Amino acid sequence: MIPFKLHRICTLMEPEEGNELEVEGVLNPAVTRGPDGALYIFPRLVAKNNYSRIGIAKVLFNKDGDPVGVERMGIALEPEADYEKRPDGGGGCEDPRITYVEPVEHYVMTYTAFGPNGPRIAMAKSKDLFNWERMGLVSYTLYKPIDFNNVNDKDASFFPTDLPSPHNHRSIAMLHRPLFPDTVPEETVKLGKDRDIDKHKESIWISYFNLIEGKHTSLQNVKFTSHHRLAYPVKPWESLKIGAGAPPLLTKHGWMIVYHGVHKKENYTKENPKYCYSAGVMILSENAPQKIIYRSPEPILVPELPDETVGTVADVVFPTGTDRRDDIGRPNRIDVYYGMADNRIGVAKMEIPDSLPEL
Repeated sequence: MIPFKLHRICTLMEPEEGNELEVEGVLNPAVTRGPDGALYIFPRLVAKNNYSRIGIAKVLFNKDGDPVGVERMGIALEPEADYEKRPDGGGGCEDPRITYVEPVEHYVMTYTAFGPNGPRIAMAKSKDLFNWERMGLVSYTLYKPIDFNNVNDKDASFFPTDLPSPHNHRSIAMLHRPLFPDTVPEETVKLGKDRDIDKHKESIWISYFNLIEGKHTSLQNVKFTSHHRLAYPVKPWESLKIGAGAPPLLTKHGWMIVYHGVHKKENYTKENPKYCYSAGVMILSENAPQKIIYRSPEPILVPELPDETVGTVADVVFPTGTDRRDDIGRPNRIDVYYGMADNRIGVAKMEIPDSLPEL
């Protein structure tokens, strides 16, 4: 039995017929409980020419407590800032993650701003989930001369509480996945099965913002520092790329991260490359999240259904949100929301095991 294995519940959301904002897909959502206790979902809505907005909807449940659908409620963010727009008229607000960050007493949304320099991580904050204030692009200090500011960056999310940095400073921590040149799957696949992995450039990272005692805590114009390389591709199912998925969720074993891995399909050819995006899980130490204490040796969800194998991008399950089911008295049940073939949104459930297996 695979610990943390996901069991599908349903295809929760798909493009609405006649809706021009969704004509190319609904995918890769953030999810979070609102101040009212309801569960809200923030899908990426893709219009013609891959022009993306971030919507907002309320998740609907059946009498057994399983999610079954959504009630659309409008748009949370759409491209307005310069860093969200491209000179050719394109652009986008893409792939959000949302965490209620206790030290700043706000929900914080991290999302991919697809602007003139390519994809970059941007932030917005809200008290109520309906009104969002932009905080600009994330910026970083240098790390052993690696400059995170001038490369593509995605898959960012915050830890909900303050944590000690590697230098033991009280900090806010953020996961992210820089995409250095030559580290995207279309490039790494050319290097063969036994390629050398560049651990600095192909990793999920944790970066920190050090909090200052006695001063108002804000994320406006901050620079993240104390960078730590968390994880790089290890297993065959993630050999081409890994990336952070849903925001960290505290369990009885530590911080749980449901992440994605990419591998080459067996029928791959240079003329017709085929990839597979699967989901895995990591458990990080509660008080030292730089330390991985468990990592799934096999994926916990792989593309199998037609909604996951046929779409805008075939063979993709892409986890981006989790919901702990305290609302139905089952805190060990975690619902995972994920993109399906870059076109729809699915939801699956897992149970937190009583103990972690030794690896």
